[in-house]
This record gives sequence, C-alpha cells and structure tokens, in this order.
Amino acid sequence: MVLKNQTSSDNFFILPFFLHSEENSLISAGFVLIYVFGLMWNGAIVMVFTIYSHLHIPMYLFLCNLSLVDMCYTTVTVPKLLDILLFGNNMVSFLQCLSQMFFFALMISAEVTMLTIMAYDRYIAICIPLHYHHIMSRRKCIWILVLAWGSAALNSIFLTSFAINTTWCHSKNIQHFYCDVKALAKISCPGLIFHAVIYVDTLLLGFLPFTISLMSYIKILSVILSIASTEGRKKAFSTCSSHLTVLLFFYGTGVCVYIRPPTQYTEEPEQVFSVLYTIVTPALNPLIYSLRNKEVKEALLKLLRIKSK
Repeated sequence: MVLKNQTSSDNFFILPFFLHSEENSLISAGFVLIYVFGLMWNGAIVMVFTIYSHLHIPMYLFLCNLSLVDMCYTTVTVPKLLDILLFGNNMVSFLQCLSQMFFFALMISAEVTMLTIMAYDRYIAICIPLHYHHIMSRRKCIWILVLAWGSAALNSIFLTSFAINTTWCHSKNIQHFYCDVKALAKISCPGLIFHAVIYVDTLLLGFLPFTISLMSYIKILSVILSIASTEGRKKAFSTCSSHLTVLLFFYGTGVCVYIRPPTQYTEEPEQVFSVLYTIVTPALNPLIYSLRNKEVKEALLKLLRIKSK
C-alpha cells in the first residue's frame, strides 16, 4: 500500500527502541536532567557574551552562536521525546514530522558550519596572528554568520522539499526518537534515491567541513609544535583544545549515524549514537568550553556572584 504524503491527515508513529522499556521513568528523568543542564549552561554562555564587552571578539561571537544552535536543536527533539516516553503519545502528523525534520536539519547544518568557522578562526589566530583583526573584522564576521545561517537554511529547505515529494510506502513507523531524515528514508519509495541524497548531503555538509577543520588543526598543531617555549605551546594549545574536543566528539558520533549502510539491523546503534550527538553533546559543549577557557570561566563565575547577591 502506498501512503499519501500530500495532506496533513497522514500520521506517522515515532518508535524509539527504548519506548517499551521498564525503565521509562528513569530514562525520561535522565533526558530531562541533560536537557535542562544543557539549556542552563548554553544560556549562561549566551548571557556572559551579551553582558561582558571584553568577550565581544570573533571567537566568542561564534561560541555564542554555537550555544544558540545547541539550545535550539535539543529543543526540537527532546520535548516530543518526553511526550512519547511519559504519555505514550508517539503519533505525529505528516506536517508535524516534516516541521521537526526541517528545524532539526537547519540546526544540525548550522552546527556543522559553526564548528568549521570556529576551526578557521583558530587557524587565523594562531597561524596568521598579525592579520587576525583584518581578516576577522566585525563586518566580515557578521557576513560569515549570515552565510552560515543562509547555507544551513538552504540545505534544510532542500531536504524538506525532497521529503515532501517522496512517497511513503513501506510503513508509517519511524524507527527513531524523532523525525530523522535517514529514518524517513527507510520508509520511502524508492528508498535508494532518498539515501543517495542523504549521502551526497552528508559529503558536502559533513565530510567537506570536517576536512577543512581537520586541515586547519593540522596546520595549527604544526605551528604550536614549532613554538620554542613550553609555556607558549601550552597557551596556544589551550586556546583551541576545547573546540577540537567538541569537534571530534560531534563528528565521531555523527559519522556513526549517517555513514552506516541502510540495513534493518542498525536502528538501535544509530539511535544510541543519535542520542549522543543530538542531546548529550549540546549539553557538554558549554561545559567543555567553560572548563578549558579561562576567560569564559572567569565571566561565568562573575555572573554567578552577581546572581547570588
């Protein structure tokens, strides 16, 4: 039977592998804690950037945007997941599912782009420091962010448009905890076309940005190792180590989801890795940056002292 996909009356059923677990309450509590923790820390990063003028430099402007992205794309997935776990309401309409897919694709594309921009920013700061303020001027940074969000929006529109014109003929059940593009591809007809689109998209907006970031850090490390003093090497590495940690964790888990072949036996591992990069990573990002970055740490402590008075 071929399912119509042109009206909002069609419904899908989101089926995370842990839906009927006996530990649903415990799982829900875990997701709530991680979600709230992530919102608070990312919100704190945005707040300190807004309040303290000495942080109004490109590196922290990009970090602020990254925190905004992390807050948004966990909000796209976690509330509906909690609705499913706590109340058993796993049904979503076609329009609701496509809306969730659109905003998630927008945020994940923006995340990838932002991480690449931050790697480039560190490359300029460490490898070409004398030209940093010229290359990363305020005007250019704003244009970089406009292009980043614009490219993310275009990619999201492209994927959603493709999904709108896809026929769903295998099932109404989405074997995932949100309307993921790859999970939708598994129930599409013909699925191979949708999967081919996903792989090309992953190559252009996943592998290519990661290659750029990796090349930036190879050059950065070569420059750091050439610094004569130990203190100088330590200071230079501390400015980019937190971002490198976030970058490797994000791509490491993301690759395990979108590069794996579309077989019926990979739903559970894919969902586990998806939880890591869609829920856990956004919550850990601000913690990693605040612990490894002296200026951010000092600003957060100052903010806490103000709030406690």
